[in-house]
Amino acid sequence: MMIYQGSCHCGHIKFEVEGDLHGVKQCNCSICQRLGALRWFVPRSQVRFLTPESNLSTYQFGKKSISHHFCAICGCAPMGTGSYKGVEMFSINARCLEAVDLTTLKISLVDGRSW
Repeated sequence: MMIYQGSCHCGHIKFEVEGDLHGVKQCNCSICQRLGALRWFVPRSQVRFLTPESNLSTYQFGKKSISHHFCAICGCAPMGTGSYKGVEMFSINARCLEAVDLTTLKISLVDGRSW
């Protein structure tokens, strides 16, 4: 397992994620498509904040089952949170991780627009 450093653009939100990053999800829902997010899903226990978690601003829409988190200063959206089968999960935007070559990741398409 590796530890990845991540942040928003201005650094108001900084975090670490522990795990093996081999693939990401590219969702076509209305928000992911607009953000261009490449999502890496990990349990909350694998994420550690280096800045106060209260620095996150949150947006919800539709069924409000997912919280989309962003920085109120620079607007960058590094993550989201939700629950999958009773486990609290983070959806890390791999584009907000340092030193990750996105061209090496397997990208799986997700039809979030149909949910």
